Amino acid sequence: MKRLLEILLVSTRLGFTSFGGPIAHLGYFHDEYVRRRKWMDEKSYADLVALCQFLPGPASSQVGIGIGVMRAGVLGGVVSFIGFTLPSVLALIIFALVLHSFGITDAGWIHGLKIVAVVVVAHAILGMAKNLTPDVKRKTIALFAVVVTLLWQTAFTQVGVIIVAGLVGFLIYKHHTLDDHSDKSHFPISHRFAVICLTLFFGLLIALPLLREATNLNWIAMFDSFYRAGSLVFGGGHVVLPLLEREFVPTGWLSEEAFLAGYGAAQAVPGPLFTFAAYIGTVINGWQGGLLATIAIFLPAFLLILGTLPFWNTLRKNPKIKGALMGVNAAVVGILISALYHPIWTSSILSAVDFAFAAVLFSMLVFWKLPPWVIVVTGALGGFFLSFI
Repeated sequence: MKRLLEILLVSTRLGFTSFGGPIAHLGYFHDEYVRRRKWMDEKSYADLVALCQFLPGPASSQVGIGIGVMRAGVLGGVVSFIGFTLPSVLALIIFALVLHSFGITDAGWIHGLKIVAVVVVAHAILGMAKNLTPDVKRKTIALFAVVVTLLWQTAFTQVGVIIVAGLVGFLIYKHHTLDDHSDKSHFPISHRFAVICLTLFFGLLIALPLLREATNLNWIAMFDSFYRAGSLVFGGGHVVLPLLEREFVPTGWLSEEAFLAGYGAAQAVPGPLFTFAAYIGTVINGWQGGLLATIAIFLPAFLLILGTLPFWNTLRKNPKIKGALMGVNAAVVGILISALYHPIWTSSILSAVDFAFAAVLFSMLVFWKLPPWVIVVTGALGGFFLSFI
């Protein structure tokens, strides 16, 4: 119980302060869970990130669930998810009920939070690169990942890069031995439970559209749309937004203006962008619709991560797979560098003043060792005042 409470407190704090999208969230997680609390080592964290890059759905939320599972079982995963997700769900439900017509997308404090995201991701990349790309071969794999993911910016490019990096790593490092004394990974999930989760995932994916056609009930139709979005989207929250727009705007569930207002609200709150579903659900059917939409869009992520973790743990301890994972981990560093440039850097550092402010925030985080929440507050206040310059 003590461990569950600890997970809830830490994940809730992250839920209130993790601005900047999925890649930034991975930076916050790395700083909190790997650097500060040492709940897992660099290699285990990179392996978990690599797995979640393979799976459809919200990668950062799946990483958070996985960390909770490793710490305290399935309940730990649930608690970690609730803590990280609830703040933005509540904020977006309130936006939908009261403030969704306010124009806030160009507010200065939001731009300040984007600069914070640059700093957090850069800090995470430095730490991961030092540990995961220590030799020239892995630096070359990371460079390959940077170049390819920058030139071909699609969700499937990331998956392809990880597959190629895994094959290259297998060929180069198949006889390499690793010292696993620092490996703290533990997935307290049985293979039987994992198979049940995977079966339920595919079963719902098939059954919900059939139920939708057979019943014509609005709540089943809504659940089906959100579940399908959470099941079939690779690449994180920004990729799911156009899919949700096609599901709900042309069909008349909500207007284009309401959708865009919610998009602005989603950019303004911390936590996973998939919680945009809470806004849409609330517009359609009140706060009950918001909760239903949240459950529907995140349920696939839960089923997939719980269904794959036990098998992933077995594979990554196989000597023949370790070389492949070394290549994959190097590619993850490259993918993060690519994401740091686009969309994080390109949408945040727009002037010399922005760069100077980012340098100050980076120094506060890296050299002065100030807590992340101080960086977030300073970034928001600084962005607000810079908007008057």
